Amino acid sequence: MTGIDGCLTEAMAIPGARGASLVDWTSGLTLGAVGDGPDGDHEASAAEAAELARLAVENGGFTGGGARHDGPVEELIVTARGSYHLFRYVATSFDSSVFLYVWLDRTEANLAVALFRMKDLATRLVSA
Repeated sequence: MTGIDGCLTEAMAIPGARGASLVDWTSGLTLGAVGDGPDGDHEASAAEAAELARLAVENGGFTGGGARHDGPVEELIVTARGSYHLFRYVATSFDSSVFLYVWLDRTEANLAVALFRMKDLATRLVSA
C-alpha cells in the first residue's frame, strides 16, 4: 500500500464498498476520497461524518472521561436501512485527528470482514 491513495483503493476492495475517504475530524476536510459518496458528495459527507466522529471522541462517556483521541473509541458503526457507515480512527504517535470512513451497501457487505479489513488498513497507513 502506498499512502492515502493506496489505502483508499484497498478500502474499495472491501465487499460491498460504495465509497471510502480519509477525513480530518477536527476540520471535516477530506484528505482523499474514492468511489461514490452518500448523496453523491464526498465533501458534505466528510463534514457530517466528522461531526459524529468528533462527538464520539469528545464525549467523556465513550472515552472514559477526558477528550483523548487515542482513548477507547476505535471505531464507529452507523447502520442505515440500506447501508453501513464505518469509521476507523487512525492511531499515530503524534496528535492525529484522522479517521478512515467507508460507506457499504448493506445487502452486499459483511460487517465483520469490513471492520477487520479497516483495522488492518488504518494500521498499515501509519506504518507505511
